[in-house]
Amino acid sequence: MQFQQLQYFVAVAETRHFTRAADVVHVAQPSLSQQIKALERELGADLFLRARGNITLTDAGEALLPLARRILADAETARQEVQELAQLRSGRVRLGATPSLCTGLLPDVLRAFHDRYPGIRLLIEEGGSHDLVRELARGALDLALVVLPLPTPSPALTTVEVLREDLVVVSSPEAPAPGGGRRTVGVPDLEGERLVMFRHGYDLRELTVAACRSAGFEPDFAVEGGEMDAVLGFVRAGLGVAVVPRMVAVRSGAGLRVTPLARPGLGRTIALAHRSDVAPPRAARELQRMLLER
Repeated sequence: MQFQQLQYFVAVAETRHFTRAADVVHVAQPSLSQQIKALERELGADLFLRARGNITLTDAGEALLPLARRILADAETARQEVQELAQLRSGRVRLGATPSLCTGLLPDVLRAFHDRYPGIRLLIEEGGSHDLVRELARGALDLALVVLPLPTPSPALTTVEVLREDLVVVSSPEAPAPGGGRRTVGVPDLEGERLVMFRHGYDLRELTVAACRSAGFEPDFAVEGGEMDAVLGFVRAGLGVAVVPRMVAVRSGAGLRVTPLARPGLGRTIALAHRSDVAPPRAARELQRMLLER
C-alpha cells in the first residue's frame, strides 16, 4: 500500500468522480484509475461501486476512508513538525555543563539563543565532566561543556575548544586578605589558608588539590562538599577562601574580594563535546555555533 494510492483513494471518495479526483491531485485520470485498481488488488476488495455517473463506496471503502484520512493527516503533521525543526521554530536542546560554566559562561549565550529561537526548549544538566561524558555516550545529551583533558579520553566523542579561563582566589572583604594583601598570590600562598572546597567530582576541586600538592602541601579545608553557589556563600560568610573561575568571580562579585593568581597561575580549558557517531540536531548545532562565536 502506497501513500500516493491513499491520496488518490480519498480524492475519489470525496469527489465521487474519477476525473475530478484526478484534477484535485494533479495527475492524469488513467494513472489515478490504475493506482486505485492496484490498491484494490492489494487489499483484496473493491473500494468503489462503479456505475455510469454514480461512484459510491463499498463497505471496504467505507472502512478504509477514516483510516486513510488519519494516515494522510498524520503524514502532514509529521511534515510540518520536521519543517519547524529544520527552521528552528520548535524542538529542544539537551545541554550539559559544569556548574561553574552554568554560572559564568552560559547565561549570556542562552539568553541570546532564546531571544533568537524562542520556540526551542533548553534542557540543562549540571554535572562534573566525568558524569557529562557518560551522559553524552548514552545519548542523554546533545552537547556538553566539559573541562579538558577529559577524565577518561573517549574516541567516541568530538571536542572543540571554546575558551581558556583563568582561576582566581575569592575571599570575604571582612576577612584578612590571602597572601598578606598583595595584589596577586601564588598557589604556595594558599598554604595555611582555610579553603572552602567543592564536592568530590568537581573539576575545580581536583585541579585545586593537585596544584596545592604540586606546591608541596596538603590543602586545609574549612568546609567541603558544596556546589558553586554554596561555596561562594560560605566564602562571603568568612569561612575561608576558594579558587574559582574568573568569570564566576566577576558575575558573583558582590560581597567577594577577588585576587588574581600570580604567574603561571592556574587555568583550565573548556571544550564543547558531542558524540562522533551521531550528528547533533539542527537546534543543537545552532547553539554550538553561538557558543563557539561568543
